[in-house]
Amino acid sequence: MAAELHPRSGKLIGLSNSNRTAQRNQPVQEFNHGLVLSREPLRDRDVFTVRIDKKVNSWSGSIEIGVTALDPAGLEFPSSATGLKGGSWIVSGCSVLKDGRSVLEEYGRDLDQLGEGDRVGIQRNGKGELHLWVNGQDCGAAASGLPSRLWAVVDLYGKCTQVTVVSCEPPSEMEGDEDEEVEDEIVSTQAVSIMADACRSHDDRAAVLTAAAATTERMNGSAEEVPEVSRTHSRPDKFPNNFEPDSVLTEHQLFDVFNNAIVSLYRSEDEGAEDLNVGGGGGGSDSSRGGTGSNGGGRGTGSDSGIGGGGGGGGSSSNSSPAGNAGGAAGLGVGTGGMTTNDALLFHEKCGTLIKLSNNNKTAERRRPLDEFNNGVVMTNRPLRHNEMFEIRIDKLVDKWSGSIEIGVTTHNPNNLDYPATMTNLRSGTIMMSGCGILTNGKGTRREYCEFSLDELQEGDHIGLMRKASGALHFYINGIDQGVAANQTPGVVYGVVDLYGMAVKVTIVHNHNHSDRLRRNNAIMRALSPDVGRPRPALSLTPEPDIPDRLLFHPNCGQKAAIISDGRTALRPHATDDFNHGVVLSNRPLHSNEVFQVRIDKMVDKWAGSIEIGVTTHNPAYLQLPSTMTNLRSGTWMMTGNGVMHNGTTILDEYGHNLDRLKAGDTVGVVRKEDGSLHFFVNGVPQGPAAWNVPPNVYAVVDLYGQAAQATIMDDMADLPPLPDDSSEGPTAMSPGSPCSISGATAANDLRFHQLHGTNAVITNGGRTALRQNCRSEFNDAIVISNRCLREGELFEIVIQKMVDRWSGSIEAGVTAIRPEELEFPNTMTDIDYDTWMLSGTAIMQDGNTMRNNYGCDLDSLTTASRIGMMRTATGDLHYFINGLDQGVACTGLPSEVYAVVDLYGQCVQVSITSSSGPLDNSLCTSNITEKSFPIHSPVAGVAHRLHSKHGKNVVLLGDGCQALRVGGYAHGIVFSAKELKTDEVFEVKINKVDERWSGSLHVGLTTLQPPDLPSCPLSGLSPSLTQLRTKVTWVLAGSEVRRNGVLQRQNYGCSLDRLTVGNRVGVKRCSDDTMHILIDGEDMGPAATAVAKNVYAVLDLYGKVTAVSIVSSTLVEDSESVKAPSLSSDSCSEGEEDCTPVRECENEPPLVPTVMTFLENHGKNIQLSNQNLTAARVSSYNQGLLVTAQALPRQQLFQFQIDRLNPSWTSSLSLGVIGHSPDRLNFPSTACCLKRSVWLLQRDSVFHNSLKICENYGPNLDTCPEGTVLGLLVDSSGCLHLFVNGMDQGVAAQDIPSPCYALIDLYGQCEQVTIVANHVPVVGGERGDLRCQGDMEKADMVDGIKESVCWTPPPEVNPNKTCEYQALCSRFKDLLTLPDGYFNEDAKYNLCYCESCHKLRGDEAYYKRGEPPRDYALPFGWCRFALQIKTHCEVSNAFKKWHIAYHGTSVGSLRRTLDHNQLLSAESSSIFSSSSVKTEGHGSYGEPEENSAPERDIPRVQLSPTMRYSGLEVFAPKVQFRDPRSLRCHQAQVGFQVCVRPGSYKVGPSSLGISEPLDPRFSNAEIEWITKEKGGTLLYGLLIRVE
Repeated sequence: MAAELHPRSGKLIGLSNSNRTAQRNQPVQEFNHGLVLSREPLRDRDVFTVRIDKKVNSWSGSIEIGVTALDPAGLEFPSSATGLKGGSWIVSGCSVLKDGRSVLEEYGRDLDQLGEGDRVGIQRNGKGELHLWVNGQDCGAAASGLPSRLWAVVDLYGKCTQVTVVSCEPPSEMEGDEDEEVEDEIVSTQAVSIMADACRSHDDRAAVLTAAAATTERMNGSAEEVPEVSRTHSRPDKFPNNFEPDSVLTEHQLFDVFNNAIVSLYRSEDEGAEDLNVGGGGGGSDSSRGGTGSNGGGRGTGSDSGIGGGGGGGGSSSNSSPAGNAGGAAGLGVGTGGMTTNDALLFHEKCGTLIKLSNNNKTAERRRPLDEFNNGVVMTNRPLRHNEMFEIRIDKLVDKWSGSIEIGVTTHNPNNLDYPATMTNLRSGTIMMSGCGILTNGKGTRREYCEFSLDELQEGDHIGLMRKASGALHFYINGIDQGVAANQTPGVVYGVVDLYGMAVKVTIVHNHNHSDRLRRNNAIMRALSPDVGRPRPALSLTPEPDIPDRLLFHPNCGQKAAIISDGRTALRPHATDDFNHGVVLSNRPLHSNEVFQVRIDKMVDKWAGSIEIGVTTHNPAYLQLPSTMTNLRSGTWMMTGNGVMHNGTTILDEYGHNLDRLKAGDTVGVVRKEDGSLHFFVNGVPQGPAAWNVPPNVYAVVDLYGQAAQATIMDDMADLPPLPDDSSEGPTAMSPGSPCSISGATAANDLRFHQLHGTNAVITNGGRTALRQNCRSEFNDAIVISNRCLREGELFEIVIQKMVDRWSGSIEAGVTAIRPEELEFPNTMTDIDYDTWMLSGTAIMQDGNTMRNNYGCDLDSLTTASRIGMMRTATGDLHYFINGLDQGVACTGLPSEVYAVVDLYGQCVQVSITSSSGPLDNSLCTSNITEKSFPIHSPVAGVAHRLHSKHGKNVVLLGDGCQALRVGGYAHGIVFSAKELKTDEVFEVKINKVDERWSGSLHVGLTTLQPPDLPSCPLSGLSPSLTQLRTKVTWVLAGSEVRRNGVLQRQNYGCSLDRLTVGNRVGVKRCSDDTMHILIDGEDMGPAATAVAKNVYAVLDLYGKVTAVSIVSSTLVEDSESVKAPSLSSDSCSEGEEDCTPVRECENEPPLVPTVMTFLENHGKNIQLSNQNLTAARVSSYNQGLLVTAQALPRQQLFQFQIDRLNPSWTSSLSLGVIGHSPDRLNFPSTACCLKRSVWLLQRDSVFHNSLKICENYGPNLDTCPEGTVLGLLVDSSGCLHLFVNGMDQGVAAQDIPSPCYALIDLYGQCEQVTIVANHVPVVGGERGDLRCQGDMEKADMVDGIKESVCWTPPPEVNPNKTCEYQALCSRFKDLLTLPDGYFNEDAKYNLCYCESCHKLRGDEAYYKRGEPPRDYALPFGWCRFALQIKTHCEVSNAFKKWHIAYHGTSVGSLRRTLDHNQLLSAESSSIFSSSSVKTEGHGSYGEPEENSAPERDIPRVQLSPTMRYSGLEVFAPKVQFRDPRSLRCHQAQVGFQVCVRPGSYKVGPSSLGISEPLDPRFSNAEIEWITKEKGGTLLYGLLIRVE
């Protein structure tokens, strides 16, 4: 067969080298889709071998290899080999899977551990068996019964990225290997036979030694020839297949063989010869091949049930003699009841209602273990075979319930069983072990079955059961047989486990698990004899000379520990896989004043905690070792960290040097002195007495916990071995010799990360550092929690040390009242639905629900070296600190005991606790908090409530759920609070709009109706009004009547809601005495209803005249006006005021040093920066022009830029705003509106948050801003965003802007270039703000001092010559009229533009009142006014300050005559332009004399109007065409006059044009035209021009 790969392969595979080499593309980004198959089917005995060429460390898992019956020519390739079905056998790691399901565990070598250059092969032999070959070595049969036509499969999975096919040939000497296997079995049988004879009396140590020596002599030649070999050699799987000197067995290897023989011997004692036909030295074989056994010449012939030779003959034996038992122990067959390894014992998929299966159905876990204690029954997937061990390991317990795990057998088929809540409820076919007794069909049959109780077992303990062939049922605890529990067990039974009470999680442990087998062997041997299993220096029949009683480690150690180097060194071989089960004890008691000292050889940086040392009265030979010594509740003293514990209870805090800070090379010791006092040593320095009255004869204890991976005893009898090469720290990195010399370490700062954490989290650095492992392949499951509760006013601060740019989202932080021991760590902390408060991004979340958005900071924007702090104040408030700055109150009402929680989510990979953690000396730490404790720059907490998304069908929610608007009718306006109201929590709204057409008003109250339970919109089923809402109990105030479910409870309560109008505030709260209170404008009206339920929502009804409300309740006190930034929207001049008081800023405010702002180098792809990054230009297209500032925008600093260039070829224009996260790694989209995370954007005249519109009609239309316009952004101290246009504040655009934030500009459409300008434009309301009220800057206002209801600021000092482009166009048209300059005011600042952009910049109202009596007039929106020169006598006289304002439309040809006569004329003049006037279809020419009019020499009859919407009609103001001399484009223009009219000199009448539709909503057509004939009754005030 050709050693080539098939051309069809996984989608990420690239083939080369004539299809002999396969490489996975994108190996760092992708870990799968790397499947390749052989080009041709395998021939029998051919080994398809590949070499691993390349590996990466980014992933877990590695190469997988196997065979499949699927033809690659038509195969649809799955993502990995384990996804192959339809006859596929895959070896993955050390497991064998058939069609994706595990059939064999712990097979062969672990493929994940192979390195580059290793070779892996797969073979189907002639018997239809699957064999794995690793580096030329056969790993044995992995599966049997394979079909003949198979293709080899190789999966370049995980770490493996490239392989090359090296051969596809039959192995050499295959038959010889099989013969050698048979020979190995014979040799093993001989060894076991000798041991069995010797162990008949296992108390005779000499017999065991003699047997060992005899076995060694038989296999190696003689005992004297045994060489001295290091005990670090791994144990062989089988004896060597020849007896050459270089293959001599070491004593260590022989000892393992003897251990296994002893285990098998004692397990078979209860079975007797009735289980197997065995003899004294017999050897058994499996049913597929005959076997032979021999002892002194006896030989038998194999059969299906196993054979044995008895004594020296070959007869069958059925006795229960010791010789027969020995044969049973050594027999390799188990009769017809033997299981096949291809049928793994797993949990059945059908299980109890609270059970969750995982790990290929080998692990079962009970959900919600702190809430439920039963419904946790699981059964095996098939019946148990005779003599088959069903064993489980306890993985997790909770310390809440009484009772624990129960285990047994049942005859019920799990497919047909209706699972009970607990198995003891089953009344038939069931035998269970519960506690220390046996229950049969739910009734006790043996009360004291064994001395072990299942209720007392700990995590890591093993429980097993076996049904013998005789029908006897045995239970095993940690491998020790507890005897017969029941005699007549049915032949077909299933294993059953009840995860009851404290038991939460268990895993099936297979018998061929190497580490479990070693643990069980040790447990059995120490139960038999304390001396069995102790390593000896050499095997010899001669007595050894006397040697000193050396202090060594006892061979009985924790299940994850191992003893090497003749008992001097203890280690955890897989220290990175587990952090406990590393307990080791001394081999003898300590003498008085004898120092037991160990050196730390090796450490790992994965876990928290480190070595622990102490003494115990327990004999290690009989001690059931706990997972950690601090769990032992009797006779034990331990030094752990920097404290001392006695029987698991701390008796000394802050004792000596902290052991968690030790490094590799440091030493720790313990001594019991003659007076019974216990002392510890660190690096040879005594730490002082730790305990007294310690009894004599105590054993030394070392717990290799957490980071400690290896330790060696220090004594004077041998040189200390060098430190391992792979130790994390060298000898030069030792800790200081004297712990007292450590400076800067505060004893009070004991905050650490708890040793319990999320599955992907790793705790290092003595508990001060937490990191997420596999950070590029895992983004969650990395929750860490503080080791204790936070004290009042104590700051828990961390610093971000490492981030990755692979994920979205970042660190989340908060507090929880859940103890770490009771916390089931979820994927993310926001999944917890009780007793947890978290900050995620800018959102404050309680119990998984968002209670507030736009908090003062954004965690997603933090970068490396940023610091995050959390503190619970004495009043129960939670504060966050960013880089030491308090961000204000995040939430209130926290319980007294909360733990700090950090979720290393997304981009955040590693954090460390800073030295700043600990109590803070500030006002937040005490309960005496005053207003002076909070500076005016503290962030405002903002709106505390939102409206629920379920509401009446006529309601529309705006402003992120903070505003409600009724859009039709008078009813169907019910809205609810988004959350239930807490006790004494006020829910308050302000009335924004009323419609006087309707009667009735707002209704307010509380309801037990749960809005989430309502159907989705449209909510047509919701009652039309609140008084009719009766599906749940509802308390309502309507008018002045209080009703409960429509029934009148009280009349004349408080102030009637029917009297409320715009600006009034209404609130509701539920008090602690179960009463409902209503608040009107902050004043409590007293109890309105009693016996109000606890879980209630606030409910409002926008009924009748009230059509719009907004939420105003916040987490601040009401008196907060002093910290608000002044703005034009809140300050106005009242009518008739002579002077307007300037707005003053808060005094004593320190001057701010402005930050120099530049544009960031990271920007849209069409942007080019220049002028030291102060100027940005879009060089192509109309989009991809996003810009952000390189520096964060400080609070109270105005950032301004000027529009340099516009391109009229495009439509629309720039947008600007702020972004709440760091833009360094931002991938800029084409336009700013595509940004949807923590972005506030001003576009046209609207405000958007995360691409959703939250406000309309704000400020000017940015699309109309001309070149030269200076735009600015400012975030005030309250976190509110302001827009400035030419230095004028447009008011608050958005609230709760996070800190830090960055200015954002989108050079879109027409806007092609902007430049940052210096920040010297005075802010309205800022320092030295000299404000004057000028109305709309009418000329008459300047003369008369008449004040309109608008405050106006002088034009900005920056670029005073820059004007509105529309105003410039009108000015160029005025220049074309060649009117004398003497007619116009010399001061150009009195010329006002009323285009949309300019009038919104000034905040002009549409209508004003003027004169006595006051009369309305409209501002000429859309026109541009040029102020006319007022004659001196008029300026001096104030006679016309009480005149009215009106407008007069005229033709261009009449302008000069009108200005010359200084009065309005009725006759038209012809146009001075070559182009004719635009034709109109009016009812008559303006100025045509009526039939009864006076002669032309009389005073003309002049038509006026209070609005230019009428006077600007083409009938009165004909359009003319002109060519703009600058742009050379043609436009149309109209002209008119703004005039002052003396009251009483005109007559108000209807339109003379007969127009029916209304032209102006403020003026009816019956009063829209004014007629005057009086000379001197009008005064020309300004020339009006409009250009289209």
